Amino acid sequence: MNLRAEGQDSGKRLDALLHERLPEFSRSRLQSWIKDGRVLVNDVSVRASYLIRGAESISVSPAELPPLKAQAEELPLKILYQDDDVVAVDKPAGMVVHAGAGHGSGTLVNALLHHFGLLSSVNGDLRPGIVHRLDRDTSGVLVVARTDRAHQSLAAQFHDRKVEKVYLALVNGLMKTKTGRITAPITRDPHRRTRMTTKLASGRSALTEYEVLEEFKSASYLRVRIGTGRTHQIRVHLSSIGHPIVGDRLYGAPPLQAGLSRFFLHAHYLAFHSPSTSQLIAVESPLPPDLLHFLFVLRQNR
Repeated sequence: MNLRAEGQDSGKRLDALLHERLPEFSRSRLQSWIKDGRVLVNDVSVRASYLIRGAESISVSPAELPPLKAQAEELPLKILYQDDDVVAVDKPAGMVVHAGAGHGSGTLVNALLHHFGLLSSVNGDLRPGIVHRLDRDTSGVLVVARTDRAHQSLAAQFHDRKVEKVYLALVNGLMKTKTGRITAPITRDPHRRTRMTTKLASGRSALTEYEVLEEFKSASYLRVRIGTGRTHQIRVHLSSIGHPIVGDRLYGAPPLQAGLSRFFLHAHYLAFHSPSTSQLIAVESPLPPDLLHFLFVLRQNR
């Protein structure tokens, strides 16, 4: 596909211009094509952040589109709870929840389809059953809907803030107070699209509460409860008060410490009401071995 930048496009990012001209493709897909050299500006490969001057010739060579339906894959899956309505799983760190740019297989959805076959269709064929998500490197409890009715019930509970979500996190530095509450609105960082930020006046409301469980020389072990579910909420909120999660380079943490291969954040507890009986269902995921070991080392070196 060949495009031509016009004078009124001057100052726009390349990926933004492509998304305007080619709305049938997601911005993340267009960015992946730029990164792979499938987009040329005046016959030269550039970055997604390239600023249009206004008279460039742009050629786009689309990659083959991934399947429009998630496929079942025989992958290990730790089930914490299940009934006819829902499944609660213990997502390992490193596993993507559903297919996206660069992740067409090996996802939690692929594993769920192998183990359970049919899931809720509310979110379409690429994200069956998915009501909420965890970041790739966040481990812990995630609940999935098996039926459309269950999906609608769970989605309403998340929306109305009736789901209790508790995380365990290790952050850099010592907290000024043993408990705290962060309410800064969260929005996409306009300068780094992979990040969220609390530094703009606009944003979606967010609530994060923390309690210090243990202190080390230069780190604090926290229990974190969130009242909302914004993208990267715990990560950006804790970073905004000067205490990024240990290992979270995206939000300003120092380089990973020996013995830790990802940032220290774990979805420990999730409580919701059964879509069928309204009874409270509480699911807990213990801290995984890699994070347990890191805590053990910290305790030995107090």
